[in-house]
Amino acid sequence: MTNTKEELLHGSEPKKRVSNAYANHLRTFSKTDMRYWRERILKPRYQQGGQIHEAPNWAVEIQYRGRRHRLSLGTPNREAAAGRARDMYLFVQGQGWEAALAKYRPLLAPKQTNVTIGEFLAEVSSKADKEIKTIDDYARALRKIVSDIFELDTGKRKFDYRKGGNQAWLESVHQVKLSRLSPAKVQAWKRSFLAAAGTDPRKQRKARVSVNSFLRRARSLFSPAIIRNLSGIELPTPLPFDGVAFEPRVSRKYHSEIDVGELIQTARKELAVSEPEVFKVFLLAIMAGLRRKEIDLLEWSSFQWEAGIIRIAPTKYFHPKTEDSLGDVPLDPEVMEIFRGYHTDASSDFVIESSIRPNPGARYFHYRCQHVFKMLIQWLRLQGISTPKPLHDLRKEYGTQLANAHGIHAASKALRHSDISVTNAVYLDAGNRVRAGLGRYLSTETQ
Repeated sequence: MTNTKEELLHGSEPKKRVSNAYANHLRTFSKTDMRYWRERILKPRYQQGGQIHEAPNWAVEIQYRGRRHRLSLGTPNREAAAGRARDMYLFVQGQGWEAALAKYRPLLAPKQTNVTIGEFLAEVSSKADKEIKTIDDYARALRKIVSDIFELDTGKRKFDYRKGGNQAWLESVHQVKLSRLSPAKVQAWKRSFLAAAGTDPRKQRKARVSVNSFLRRARSLFSPAIIRNLSGIELPTPLPFDGVAFEPRVSRKYHSEIDVGELIQTARKELAVSEPEVFKVFLLAIMAGLRRKEIDLLEWSSFQWEAGIIRIAPTKYFHPKTEDSLGDVPLDPEVMEIFRGYHTDASSDFVIESSIRPNPGARYFHYRCQHVFKMLIQWLRLQGISTPKPLHDLRKEYGTQLANAHGIHAASKALRHSDISVTNAVYLDAGNRVRAGLGRYLSTETQ
């Protein structure tokens, strides 16, 4: 039996013939009117297991300039579907089929082939469900690898943001075809990077940490969570980092070499009065374990004076690293009292005074208190702390003191880590240290 025109048009609607008068009535509605589309949407049928089934959601067939495509409307509600059908038609009319298919049926849209590094990064930035700062961090690692492989490094000129040196370097990296970045070339780059460390065990260890960091960040741009959204470009096969292994994991355990009591007393003597902003940062890092961004944007309203805590919560300017970063941080009464004194003379909503305004929309790591952080780092260097990140070491020292006194679980909770494994990777649990007891056999009493 041949389907009638009305049956083809209405799909799952009751199979009854409409009168000529009603058909003429439908023609009076324009294609910008939902009533026009209400009678033209359908529920597709499909065969499965020998039976005919009806799709739950409405669909519409749109014809424009000699092309016809069926598009899912993504809803079982007829009124909502009619509205979407109208909007889709208007989009096709205004933007054309290529843009419409990219938006509504990305699998049918023609893909850009043989893309460059720049085109790939632009597609990722516009489509990935990641914070732009995170994408930019991944992109920096990818550019580093590409620049090294194809010998595009221009030395200090690539850091010249004023006279165009940086822009010229970026353009040279972005013009490289993504297909040229093969796994074999990435593997060769990794071996060369490690070989440059020479035979010094300390430099070799540092190189392994660095090469893993570059690989992890750059490879993240090709993770399933990101590339599943890249409907506008065709990626090479294999992907650039397929089969490239990380170096064996280097232990990141923090071993304290700080006399914390002496450091705190020296800081109070040398910084509390002469450099109060530096002293505040020092206390928030070593006494509360706050991260740099948390310190930079901490507001006085976060202090719960009676409860003796700092509440880390989202604000107008601050968004946490993860949801697990939210929480209450207890402060010792002595520390709370010092901040009460600073609060009395405060001239800003922010705990750390600075003339620089917050810039939450920055695509780089912007700190309003960067000059204060630099001053503290210089002071810490003078105290003999020679590690690459002395300010972050204060947070590590805070975690170490907690782990020594109360165990790794208490430290993890106070540091607001997302998982206990993060804490375990960095901090020693002094509460679990045991001795074998074999020393007793060396005692003269046992001989």
